[in-house]
Amino acid sequence: QVQLVESGGGLVPAGGSLRLSCAASGDIVSLNSVAWYRQAPGKQREMVSGITSGGYTNYLDSVKGRFTISRDNTKNAVYLRMNSLKPEDTAVYYCRATMDYGMDYWGKGTLVTVSS
Repeated sequence: QVQLVESGGGLVPAGGSLRLSCAASGDIVSLNSVAWYRQAPGKQREMVSGITSGGYTNYLDSVKGRFTISRDNTKNAVYLRMNSLKPEDTAVYYCRATMDYGMDYWGKGTLVTVSS
């Protein structure tokens, strides 16, 4: 089992920045890839960015150039640096961990609100 705790959300004005953190604990030895998802009110959850154990990253087109995902294995953490935030980035942001054996775990999310 893996436990994920997101933090770093908050209220920021458009153009502002935030850094989200996803702290992992438990069976982290088997942790493979980690991804950030978001879900805005009335919308489906979408993948924002992901990073593999080998460091390969991918991004949702709408956040490319603004968001950066990184991983610190010494701290068992994954970060999402978000710059030039827009009101449409407002959502609850979730961390998802995929294990080597295929199981997924989710955190409870952190709310990001971008005011116009």
